[in-house]
Amino acid sequence: MNSIVKGVLVFVGILLSVPAGAEPVDPIDPKSRCPVCGMMPAKYPLWIAQIHAVDGEPVFFDGVKDMMAYYFEPEVYGGPPSLDDADIYVRDYYRQEYIDGRSGFYVVGSDVMGPMGYELIPFAERGAAEQFLADHNGDTILSFTEITLERINEMRQAHMLKMKKNKGNMKHDHSAGAMNSQQ
Repeated sequence: MNSIVKGVLVFVGILLSVPAGAEPVDPIDPKSRCPVCGMMPAKYPLWIAQIHAVDGEPVFFDGVKDMMAYYFEPEVYGGPPSLDDADIYVRDYYRQEYIDGRSGFYVVGSDVMGPMGYELIPFAERGAAEQFLADHNGDTILSFTEITLERINEMRQAHMLKMKKNKGNMKHDHSAGAMNSQQ
């Protein structure tokens, strides 16, 4: 066999053996449960976040906050030891399209609540995050790498304290349309 043909066949074989990046699942299985809180993310389609581990099934969350809790401690929630190479998808708040979660900008401390209370609100572009921050009394904008487990735990604790204070009657809307009604 000619050496050029052999080279082409080897190259094609290499390309076929490299897994393509996972695509976000949309819509997700309505029976899927968030491994962090147990809620059913399909009930909150505007808030769904996803992690696709390299050698595993996609995992779905009802918001970025729970996704990040899982990301930082996957084994606590039955996941793999590390998600460093996982594909991560979140929905841009205004565009409602999935974006690469690692390249997103996240507004923290706004007056917009997600299905589980205080939430990191994702955007593909920093300018949109800045506008949202101003419009919705946000505290700060973080890149994916600036989000810490400590911040996630603080947000989760604040939600639990508010629920306890309000005796479980948190003043936020869990419906799919809640996001658009608060823009």
